[in-house]
Amino acid sequence: MAAPQPVEWYRTALSKEDMKGLHRRSDVIGSLQSLGFLGAIALTAVSAFVAAARLPVWAVVPFIFAHGMVCSFLLNAVHELCHGTVFRTKALNAIFVRVFSFIGWINFEMFWDSHERHHRYTLHPPDDLEVVLPMRLFVRHFLLQGFVDPVGAWNTFRKTWRIAGGRMEGQWELTLYPVGRPEIRGPAVWWARFLLIGHGLILGFSIWRHIWILPILSTLAPFYGGWLFMLCNNAQHMGLRDNVTDFRLCCRTITLNPIAQFLYWHMNFHTEHHMYAAVPCYRLGRLHRLIKHDLPPCPRGLISTWREIAAIQRRQEIDPAFQCTPPLPGQSN
Repeated sequence: MAAPQPVEWYRTALSKEDMKGLHRRSDVIGSLQSLGFLGAIALTAVSAFVAAARLPVWAVVPFIFAHGMVCSFLLNAVHELCHGTVFRTKALNAIFVRVFSFIGWINFEMFWDSHERHHRYTLHPPDDLEVVLPMRLFVRHFLLQGFVDPVGAWNTFRKTWRIAGGRMEGQWELTLYPVGRPEIRGPAVWWARFLLIGHGLILGFSIWRHIWILPILSTLAPFYGGWLFMLCNNAQHMGLRDNVTDFRLCCRTITLNPIAQFLYWHMNFHTEHHMYAAVPCYRLGRLHRLIKHDLPPCPRGLISTWREIAAIQRRQEIDPAFQCTPPLPGQSN
């Protein structure tokens, strides 16, 4: 199969001084982000564990749910660490990506093989099938998946089991891992096996010691409390354009409060992240301020964001081919 043609992306110009400063990686700031996020996971887990020992079950549920809300953002942690930009020291990126991937049931090897192409060919199918438009998020999806998601847990387990056996399925997986190339499947297969063995040991230990709360706070944690993650993550591309060469038309930047932005690993600056993917997440706010003059208007907060997306989806119900074209600076109406 012929190699895909490279996409000539538009990027807002920056000075050499700004480029150098924006791309500077820091072990200190990376530790604040990574250890802070890991600390939030530990804090909510310990709170739920202590509550389970002292309170009735109904009173423990809010603590468990809060833990799930934090753990639902593990994908964003893995995403940033896969980019290798969080820490200056490569070994720290490698360690933390494995820690967060294990907690989140994430095959970081497969994720990066897919996500690297997503950046190169963003929303240009079939070269990018990680995100395919049109995307839809209905209220029923939000209610079924944003609070407790047993279907997602089962599908994750089944996929991990299948990958652990070396079986790739579907157009996208077979694009990333062609038939007849077992050597490039190895890392993903071995990590899938590690996930199964590791979480199996947790489950076995919890059964042996009769600690029912342990697998809920570890193995099952990514599959409940995901409502905030869904609202943040699904806003990245939904309703926008595909097959364009301008990230401003296919990615959406939004503003969030500092807590949500921290949990989301600053991915609310999504246009900026795609324009300059090697900029560490903790410098995207500065990048946003430098190029804001060249960006479409950014929704302020999730309510404003989802009002905008809801309007697009209502338009798509009438015209399924409709895609929103954000207004660009200097563009006449």
